[in-house]
Amino acid sequence: MKCECGSKDAERCIDIVPIFNPLSDEERNEIIKLIQHKHYKKGDLIYSTGSENTKLYIINSGKIKISRLSESGKEQVIRILGPGEFLGELSLLTNLSVTDNAEVLENSAVCIIEGSIMRKHIAKYPVIGFKIMEELSRRLDFMENMIQNINLHSVEWRLARALLKIADKYGVVELNTTKANFASQIGMSQETLSRKLTLFESQKYIRQIGQRKIIITNQKALASID
Repeated sequence: MKCECGSKDAERCIDIVPIFNPLSDEERNEIIKLIQHKHYKKGDLIYSTGSENTKLYIINSGKIKISRLSESGKEQVIRILGPGEFLGELSLLTNLSVTDNAEVLENSAVCIIEGSIMRKHIAKYPVIGFKIMEELSRRLDFMENMIQNINLHSVEWRLARALLKIADKYGVVELNTTKANFASQIGMSQETLSRKLTLFESQKYIRQIGQRKIIITNQKALASID
């Protein structure tokens, strides 16, 4: 893990993360002075379950996986974060130990702000706190919907809706992570995902290209799965 504290990296973090958008140039420059910039390699853990985290992390470049492990060791992927997104936000709200793992999926550059310092700036600029609350509300809504979908809908329905949601206007799905991580995000095993994708392909609903690209060939059929 390499530390670099260049102002240009800090400025980019401030520019791309939505929570700082409402600030004036003077206010943004004040935040920039507080930022430490670090590079992480693929496979690094930024923090892990049971550890103490006192920092807010803003992703400048790369991807980071947030996950939890069950008592049996099964991994549940919570979310995959990319540039402009943040993690470690609970350090702003509580002193409890971390309950998630934050693993670097590809070489990443991250801006870091101490939670105690960030809390002072939230008090000074409440709009930052409101923006963080908005993002946390979206994440909570996503988790509640995922739990509801697992309880109420079939595996086929969940997979079909996930593909339709992330496809571009041409029906092309470019997974931003491995199929194992994608499967965990929608509440199924990698083996189940593989079987269902093969089933959809045999029904001519989709066409798989390589490991991470899927072409939806019959959008209407996918949307009609219940």
